[in-house]
Amino acid sequence: MKNETTLVENKKLIVGLTGGIGSGKSEVSRRFQIRGVNVVDADEMARAVVEPGEPALAEIAQHFGADILTTTGELDRAQLRVIIFSSPEQKQWLESLLHPLINARIRSALERPSTSPYAILSSPLLLETSQHTLVDRILVIDASEDLQVTRASLRDSNNTAQIKAIMATQLSREARLQKADDIIHNHGDLLELDTQVENLHHQYLLLSKP
Repeated sequence: MKNETTLVENKKLIVGLTGGIGSGKSEVSRRFQIRGVNVVDADEMARAVVEPGEPALAEIAQHFGADILTTTGELDRAQLRVIIFSSPEQKQWLESLLHPLINARIRSALERPSTSPYAILSSPLLLETSQHTLVDRILVIDASEDLQVTRASLRDSNNTAQIKAIMATQLSREARLQKADDIIHNHGDLLELDTQVENLHHQYLLLSKP
């Protein structure tokens, strides 16, 4: 269903791709990219706004103290993660600083000229932030919570408690599915996943035609 509040000045179809931690967003995004689709990754934008030399990093260091930086001047993400997951107030402060900066970069990337027939915005917080207003359709990558924990543990070397803390900051699986226009069920093998991506790719090509 087309989102009438879409803010990006782009006539192309924009699909918002989201899912919980460990659901397989990156693998699905990669498979759309193989098919020539422009994928804008919100996580990449989030990393870019806090790179050394960026004003946001200086504000974070001033707020949390110089110890929030590594010896090479980069953001100590592990330490910051511990702080914001233990303090809702600090999490809110950080989000109020970073979300507008991230959204501005996302909009710029989506509006950039591209030969892609449609675009995808991949974001773990698509539905928890205003980013959903930038898209026309919402594609949810779904996996059971047990499978999410298993995948995230293998990928990030986080313990179960850390993973569940991250999951608690995201929409529940049920709430996410209720907001979906399209769903990829990522419970099987890669061949099954690729088939679902291929089917949706053809659907989006049809929707993106004038």
